[in-house]
Amino acid sequence: MKLLTIVMVKRSEAQADRLLRLVELFGERLHKENKIRIILDRRNGLQRVEVSADMPAFQLQADGHALYEAAAGAVADYLLAEEEQRLLRHMIRHEFHYKQDEETDSILGYCSQMLGERDDSAAVKSDKNEAYLRRKNKLTALLTEYIEEHTELNLDGFLRFRAPDYLNELREVVEYAVDEFVMDRQYREFISLLQYFVYIQEAKIPFVHLIHKGGNEFMLLGEHLEKIETNDADAVVTVETLEKDMNFEDMIVSTLITVSPQQIYIHTREPDLQVIKTIRQIFENRVELCGYCRLCQNLDRSTAAEYNKG
Repeated sequence: MKLLTIVMVKRSEAQADRLLRLVELFGERLHKENKIRIILDRRNGLQRVEVSADMPAFQLQADGHALYEAAAGAVADYLLAEEEQRLLRHMIRHEFHYKQDEETDSILGYCSQMLGERDDSAAVKSDKNEAYLRRKNKLTALLTEYIEEHTELNLDGFLRFRAPDYLNELREVVEYAVDEFVMDRQYREFISLLQYFVYIQEAKIPFVHLIHKGGNEFMLLGEHLEKIETNDADAVVTVETLEKDMNFEDMIVSTLITVSPQQIYIHTREPDLQVIKTIRQIFENRVELCGYCRLCQNLDRSTAAEYNKG
């Protein structure tokens, strides 16, 4: 007695083999108890994973729901592992019109960050694993409901007509990923523009010290440790080219480009801060990170004094 047939159209033999292994894995208990048989039929240009009952060992009332849940979990795992990237790539190319492989791969990278990944070995739940499990559980519930009522499951038909919420979620993820991709590309283009400007600009002073006092607070000192003040209007290049509102990072970069030092010594305890990374990108080999010098010691003492005073 046939219980379920999963139909795959235009899929590779390797994909069909992976689905078969997943169904076997999820239905292992019933299979070991000789209650079901699972085969892969490749006839007539289609690939079908067929699950049949071994009667009378298999009792529909007792074993049916467990079988349907197991099969649904297997198909959900297969869809997330084998089909999701294809669906995302199709949306990126045909709905958002990014045809180049390099662009598509970059946008897929942003999608993967948001969609998460399976991690069965994780001792502590991660956000990535939680995102994956949420989608798997949603698909498993939809699939269980469907195959409890139907003996044949066509994967393409199910996705198209029975899983609109899942597809809309993927579409929203792609839309967000495209926005991130565009902003990142604009940022990289702007950084390249600033790099070029720094390259062609002659140095005006030998060096400056950029003192990071913590948080968003910076101080710029000249060759003789004098404080350098630069009015916003004096800035030759500003990030207003890219966005309207100036932030503290834009002001620092604009000031450094205005004073045009040959060398920049950055004194900070947070070298991975975004503004530090940006300065290093723009000025490249003109930047040197300080390990721990006299200025840093004085800064630490000053910070400690302010803390104790507060």
